[in-house]
Amino acid sequence: MRERAPGVHQLVSFPPNAINSYLLGDVLVDSGTRLDRPLLMRQLGNRKLSAHALTHAHGDHQGSSHAVCERFECPFWVGAADVEDAEAGGRAVYAKMPQPLHQVPRLYSYMFPGPGHPVARQLREGDTVADFTVLETPGHSAGHIAFWRESDRVLIAGDVFTNMNVMTLMPGLHEPLDIFTPDPARNRESMRRLAALKPRLTCFGHGAPLRDPERLQAFTEALESR
Repeated sequence: MRERAPGVHQLVSFPPNAINSYLLGDVLVDSGTRLDRPLLMRQLGNRKLSAHALTHAHGDHQGSSHAVCERFECPFWVGAADVEDAEAGGRAVYAKMPQPLHQVPRLYSYMFPGPGHPVARQLREGDTVADFTVLETPGHSAGHIAFWRESDRVLIAGDVFTNMNVMTLMPGLHEPLDIFTPDPARNRESMRRLAALKPRLTCFGHGAPLRDPERLQAFTEALESR
């Protein structure tokens, strides 16, 4: 894993930066797909986790969550509006994506999600996780959340933005694909909110970290003219 900021580590994924998980102190944020479990467990080793949190309950972020919570005996923390999907696991969340379900999320719904797990804490606006503040950022999912550290302006953005084309894996800023996003207009509101924070470091669910707040702002503003 790589340290991206003090106390913030990005776990290695394959392909690199494709599906990201982060350690914020001793809190694991996101867990990749169920196929990522062996690589994730090797990197976590025997460390102690105080909790495992999700940015949102899509299968490429919760796929190994049940395994993590069982292995490390840590509580599961999820944005309030995504709790039902996180506890159900499996294909449940895909029923809330735009219908009829596109062939790509349909394929992912079989490949990526893991079992559900009981949620110990529902995360809401203003809650604290490690030394980050929870921001409610709905759109890509109803209960999507981001994590913001004001002291050094570090943002864990989840899938409000991606810094990679998730179909081709080519780098670059994008909105999350509409085929995975129940409410794209609301997600744009979340994009504007996060870009206005001017984060010095933005860490994404998909794509390499970005240390260019002006680029994030310009990308978001350009969407308004489309």
